[in-house]
Amino acid sequence: MKLIVKWLLSATALLAVASLYSGVEVQSFGSALVAALVIGLFNVILRPVLIVLTLPVTMVTLGLFLFIINAVLFWAAASVLDGFHVQGFAAALLGSLIYSAFGLLIDSALERLFPYQ
Repeated sequence: MKLIVKWLLSATALLAVASLYSGVEVQSFGSALVAALVIGLFNVILRPVLIVLTLPVTMVTLGLFLFIINAVLFWAAASVLDGFHVQGFAAALLGSLIYSAFGLLIDSALERLFPYQ
């Protein structure tokens, strides 16, 4: 149940990012659902690999390179999907930061609603 609620709220957050920032475009809620799923899969599968591969750069930049990794994954998801578009790397960076902020709020709210799941 918690996973489905998180997926729906993440899709809503992606629509909010698109309405707040003109560099990110989402055509419909269905496109947002698919995009949230793809972003989540990229974060589960590709992100750990990228973090390990770029560990020296991440250490030198004191973790700031993780923002670049998030932006690359956000941009990659947009390049794979049709109803989700990002207008360049700078837009991907800002869009991923806003989306991550919404993700933190969603995780915090869900932890309070579903404390033992």
